[in-house]
Amino acid sequence: MQLSPMPATLAERLAWRDEQHFVGREPELEFFDSLLVEEPSHQVVLVHGPGGIGKSTLLREVARRAEKRGYQPTLVEGRELAPVPGEIEHALGDISSVELPLIMFDTYERMSAASGYLRHRLLPSLPARSLVILAGRKPPEPEWFQGGWERLATELELRPFDADDARKLCAAHGLTDVARCDELITWAEGSPLALSLAVASGENLPVDDPNVVRAMIRRLAQTELDGGNLDVAAVAALARCVNARMLRDVLPGVDPEEAEAWLRSRSFAEPLRDGVTLHDLVRRAVRSDLRRRDPERERELRRRIADHLHARATQGEPRLVVDLAELRENSALRWGFGAADSVRYRVDEVREGDTVATAPQVAARSKGGEWWWALTAPFFLQAPGRVCVVRDADENLCGFCISVSPHDAPAVAESDPLLGPWLAHARREHPGAEVMLWRDSIDFTAGEEGDMSSPVLALMNTAAVLRSGLTNPRYSYLPIHRENKVAMEYARAVGAQHTAELDLEVDDHVTECHVIDYGPGGMLARQRATVYAELGLPPPDERARDDSTSGVTITADMVRDALRSLDNPLELAGSPLATGDTPDERAASVRALLADATANAFGEAPDERLLQQIMERGYLDASASHESAALELNVSRATYFRRLRVASQRVADYVLASRAAS
Repeated sequence: MQLSPMPATLAERLAWRDEQHFVGREPELEFFDSLLVEEPSHQVVLVHGPGGIGKSTLLREVARRAEKRGYQPTLVEGRELAPVPGEIEHALGDISSVELPLIMFDTYERMSAASGYLRHRLLPSLPARSLVILAGRKPPEPEWFQGGWERLATELELRPFDADDARKLCAAHGLTDVARCDELITWAEGSPLALSLAVASGENLPVDDPNVVRAMIRRLAQTELDGGNLDVAAVAALARCVNARMLRDVLPGVDPEEAEAWLRSRSFAEPLRDGVTLHDLVRRAVRSDLRRRDPERERELRRRIADHLHARATQGEPRLVVDLAELRENSALRWGFGAADSVRYRVDEVREGDTVATAPQVAARSKGGEWWWALTAPFFLQAPGRVCVVRDADENLCGFCISVSPHDAPAVAESDPLLGPWLAHARREHPGAEVMLWRDSIDFTAGEEGDMSSPVLALMNTAAVLRSGLTNPRYSYLPIHRENKVAMEYARAVGAQHTAELDLEVDDHVTECHVIDYGPGGMLARQRATVYAELGLPPPDERARDDSTSGVTITADMVRDALRSLDNPLELAGSPLATGDTPDERAASVRALLADATANAFGEAPDERLLQQIMERGYLDASASHESAALELNVSRATYFRRLRVASQRVADYVLASRAAS
């Protein structure tokens, strides 16, 4: 690229530096160059992509190239338009006198309400050779391709940077450390903004450094997070998919439908299944910021989300095991199971030609690779439904796994030298249980020692579980190679037991059999217990939360009833929470239980302290009325009662967790 002469003014220097740091996007630039002609194929381009993908940067480069060809660029920033009539025309100025106007609307999602006006009034009045670019985070409305506009308009989706463009961006910012560059590229997942911010923060700063996080939130989401709903955003940052059902359980003090609608209206939110998810960059930044500012709140929300997902999964939504796995932070566990979103890979079915593409890769991985592939190929040909493959954006095969269950194993598995003995063992030792057996899980993107940063293994293993037809596996049989250090670490992390009599040795290459027993609650219970362990909490009891003396199931409603009866000793004595022989002892035991819960159920952050004070003044202090408590705590009556509901639920959760752990 030929750069402009050295700048004479600060504005020129700013543009010069911007041009210096622009890299990549060759196909997109070639497309825009093709429009800078007398008879272009299109004159309205609707560019879209998530925040941080480089839309604004691309517009600036297109403007520079167009200006060299005689066009006069005009940029209209959607965030700067005041809600008054004539604002767009004022921003454009006397555009009718320009022979070759290039009009660019950036942050178009903030002005999309004007799309009808643009199509019907403004754009038709522009000079005949105008080129218009509308860049926003959301795909264009279908009306842009109706009523004749389909002959002028076209859609251009900006995709994440590939590894080559990402390395060029690192080099343009002066980063020469190859290892650090690769680390940041993996972290940024194709986002030019994330990569630029991380590189600019300094070579030695971790990517979750507060400076990087604050810059990320400020650039991507701050204006849309201001003014409240921070707890709602926090839940969306922690959970893979959020809907009103989850918000009702996790944040009892908010209107769940209204909160979900607010999330869906954010430009950095995207629909997912029956809910909404945040753009991954925003999600990671908000999550990191929450943990730094209020770690106790982050832990509490993560626990509540785990409980909610576990309850739904065990009540008929087993696919939520993916969302439970997403809450875990242990890198070894996430390596082997989970479906963290990736822009690089996707799960697919076996296709014709996959056996030809796979054979040399399997054969080259070990000494007995050719013999092993001879036994593996029949699965691709005779039982392709038991093979799960992962491909990259260029359709290259990146890995595959083969898994079966004892109740419906295909004939090729029964005769297999590895799976045959495993199936017989599973049927003998675990009759009637849900069991999954893996024959292979091979990641072609990793070396023999594994690669914990690659999502390939986790993606295909998770897909295998979801496609198995099992609702909640109790046992898993894993093929582990001793030389694969990451796989060995995963087996240790999940508590798998080496069953040596089921090992298979081929040409001095041993495939060990490691068996996981998830416990009576199956894989779903283990996932939740892992989250609890990472939070430093005792494992949740999978049995009913029964009082050890009365046999009565303790519920949150019972805790709330006791709170409302604190000034009535007789009702307290009759509470299922009570212990002791006399009415006084039983009433005192409930007061002590609720006082202890109030003292320990809240964190140290200001919001947490306010919740605790509201609980103390609203319930534990018999001399105070709710109205006087609200006045003394300097909150409105509506806020007081909303916070009181939240605080009551927190105390109830604490009591139930304490009973389950006892």
